[in-house]
Amino acid sequence: MQENFQSILVIATRQLGDVLVTTPLIHAARVQWPQARIDVLGFKGTMGLLQGNPDLDELIEVDAGAGWRRSMPLIRRLWRRYDLALISQYSDRAHLYGWMAARQRAGLVPTGRSGWWKRLLNRRIPRLPGDAVHVLLEKQNLLSPWGGDAAPPLVRLPQRHALPAELEKRLARRYVVMQVPSLVRYKQWPVENFAQVARALAAEGTQVVLTGGPSPADRALVAQAAALADAPGVIDVAGQLDLQAMTTLLKGAALYVGPDTSITHLAAACGTPVIALYGPIDPRLWGPWPVGWPAQQPYESRGPRQARGNIVLLQGSQPCVPCNGAGCDKHVNSRSDCLETMAPERVLSEARGILCAAAAEDEARQSTL
Repeated sequence: MQENFQSILVIATRQLGDVLVTTPLIHAARVQWPQARIDVLGFKGTMGLLQGNPDLDELIEVDAGAGWRRSMPLIRRLWRRYDLALISQYSDRAHLYGWMAARQRAGLVPTGRSGWWKRLLNRRIPRLPGDAVHVLLEKQNLLSPWGGDAAPPLVRLPQRHALPAELEKRLARRYVVMQVPSLVRYKQWPVENFAQVARALAAEGTQVVLTGGPSPADRALVAQAAALADAPGVIDVAGQLDLQAMTTLLKGAALYVGPDTSITHLAAACGTPVIALYGPIDPRLWGPWPVGWPAQQPYESRGPRQARGNIVLLQGSQPCVPCNGAGCDKHVNSRSDCLETMAPERVLSEARGILCAAAAEDEARQSTL
């Protein structure tokens, strides 16, 4: 059914990685309704990934911890302002924002009795086949009542900023980016393993740039990895780059190595070769999206090595992988044996193979000039 919506609000009230994988939905909406105003509502601190997105008109920020009383100015601003709300989260808060903002709504609704009122408020969205659907496809499927978009999903990159001058001077022509920290402990590959891979690559003449966020915890982990690597070819830039400059760094990298985190999704979208280190989370739900992949599931539930486009995704060999839980002890600070036992040699072997292939391509290209 074709309807001529003039104003659309996309609600993406979650963390960075989730905001990034909402961009194919936003782009598909822009293709479907090129004349419409399209705004995004999201949490402060996550909207940087959408800066400069050509599919958008306005970014509307809300504090993640704001109660309804503090949100009243925003509610008055949003009230019935839009023709359509696309609610890309399951949360009660996201659905209430959608109900307030738009006359029509299409949202992600949980199965079971708890989602009954959300089903009443939203267009009926046909469920995609399969017992595990990638979040990117799940979000883009919100457009199915209007025909959807069968084109390969396009993950939009944030606007790129120049790198700091000091870093620009230090960067080699070929370098590897390694994101050391994860948001939660149960997704964390051991720091010692990152250091071992960095030290080996640096010894072979490849510069390694260690990245992390500005928090004290992130800075401490990256500093620890750099100290353990103890090599002049290893650079610590934790906390020095915003998301726009990080995009520039990733676009220039010969390889990226990182855990199940938002920066891994960003590196994948940059088209950079990626080695993704996955533990308990099912890659069918949250694997990094390969550039140019069609609108279908890229991954199997498990496999020691899954190569898809510009992604190599590594998992542990334990029979419980992926448990899709919060680590072995079921809390955010839990260990995950599937990551603890993932040997640095596996990652180093993959890295060498990718770098060798890239070097051979460069040599072949130069010989034709």
